[in-house]
Amino acid sequence: MGIGTERVSGTLTSWNDDRGFGFISRTDTSQKTFVHISAFPPRAHRPQLGEAITFEVGLSPDGKQRATRVQPVVHAPALPSSMRRTPGAGIRRRSGTLTYLPILGFVIAYLLVNAIWPIPLWVPALYLLASCLCFLLYAADKAAAVSGGWRTSEKALILAGTVGGWPGGIVAQQVLRHKTRKARFRFAFWNSVVVNLLAFALFTTPLFTVFARWGSAVFR
Repeated sequence: MGIGTERVSGTLTSWNDDRGFGFISRTDTSQKTFVHISAFPPRAHRPQLGEAITFEVGLSPDGKQRATRVQPVVHAPALPSSMRRTPGAGIRRRSGTLTYLPILGFVIAYLLVNAIWPIPLWVPALYLLASCLCFLLYAADKAAAVSGGWRTSEKALILAGTVGGWPGGIVAQQVLRHKTRKARFRFAFWNSVVVNLLAFALFTTPLFTVFARWGSAVFR
């Protein structure tokens, strides 16, 4: 089928949510058609693999075919989101909830340490500002991934988390659904969380004094 305004049906069989594009397997031919997130109508949920859709065929600036004016195929009235169940949805929700536990644990640890050894106010202020900055960096990278713009480097995201912005990074990952699947990045991210927590424990408790005395004794 050529290019025109006639609608074509197909199934979304490939989708990269971080970069905002994928491919549709057409029902009229064996070929696959490129589709960008901008071709979908505004809606509450992101495109899903296996979703039946209809679309028109247009041309990209480089002359290749791409899907335009994408519409989901509605087979029946949609159930409310609270009643809709998909395979693994419960596991994903539980996993997302558990991801916030380090933040809760850190807040509890901070309150306990502060009750025994008062912590200067600039420390929580640093964590708050770094978390806001980290969230904005994730949001900018997510927007660039969708639009094809200039990406924020993963080193910058990890560095922002290391200096205290990791709570904002966790929130951004879950809220924006960004950087949650790349194993190498997640390994580096959680390592940065551990490094930051060790630094927090070292500099806000008597451990720093003990370490300094030990160092002076060794190098005396």
